[in-house]
Amino acid sequence: MSWKVLVSAPYMLPVIEEYRAQLEAHHIELVVYPVHERMSEEELLPLIGDIDGIIAGDDAFTERVLRAGKRLKVISKWGTGIDSFDLEAAERLGIAVRNTPGAFNDPVADQVWGYMLAFARQIPWIAQEMHSGAWEKRPCISLTGCMLGVIGVGRVGKAVVQRARGFGMCLLGNDLVEMPSDFLAETGVTMVDQETLLRESDFVSLNCDLNPTSYHIMGAAEFALMKPSAYLINTARGPLVDELALIAALQQGQIAGAGLDVFEDEPLPVDSPLRKMDNVLLSPHNANSSPEHWRRVHESTIANLLEELYCREGLQGERV
Repeated sequence: MSWKVLVSAPYMLPVIEEYRAQLEAHHIELVVYPVHERMSEEELLPLIGDIDGIIAGDDAFTERVLRAGKRLKVISKWGTGIDSFDLEAAERLGIAVRNTPGAFNDPVADQVWGYMLAFARQIPWIAQEMHSGAWEKRPCISLTGCMLGVIGVGRVGKAVVQRARGFGMCLLGNDLVEMPSDFLAETGVTMVDQETLLRESDFVSLNCDLNPTSYHIMGAAEFALMKPSAYLINTARGPLVDELALIAALQQGQIAGAGLDVFEDEPLPVDSPLRKMDNVLLSPHNANSSPEHWRRVHESTIANLLEELYCREGLQGERV
């Protein structure tokens, strides 16, 4: 038995040769596509017809693409987010979809805190002024006593909350899932509705999944609820935020600033107004950056792929 596997996960491309021998030992022929960010439907369609498995990034696995994959058995997603996949179609067609949940809890939570500390202590702006030759004091705040609101208290959200304990912050959470009482007691989080969280928080961190109910969870009405001194941080998924509404809120002074690692369109267009705003900190979907964590995800993604390929063929054998 042999399988043909498409590799389209950008983070796997630089290291795929390290795993080639392991995969070939399982009779896997690799098809490596030179993708920069993600593959479109038009790019996938000509390739997928004879593919058995995919090591995927945030590619456009629409129903049309999945139906064209006549031999497709498994999509093994590098990382967590699978919002670009038509999961209902995959289930109907008997295609397994696997991901690596919890892979980047710590790096992403660290990124949230990097943004909060940068805003609170004004570090980027003070450094810029110093490099320009100035010696000017800037008013800053301490995070102690500030209210942090976390929308989406899942794996990453919990990691964000747990870091807050050492800073003496007050904590609000919002989630569709009921939180365990021991977690609430340990962290001091008060679970509230979204409106209350937005009205009372000094920092709002988005850490929820992207799905039909969370699309544009932050729009004009939501920004209008926030304090003029509050900051929005999004390290989850770009379409959680109505970007035009965010730009308007920043321009009108409805909120103080934003820390953004993800965007509605990626890469962020060169002419985006966000690039020109001094009160916005930007990074290129880089919150997962940690070579140690990347390697774990490489290995987990391959393990998931092999497990499903063997399972679908009803074969026994060494999986990894």
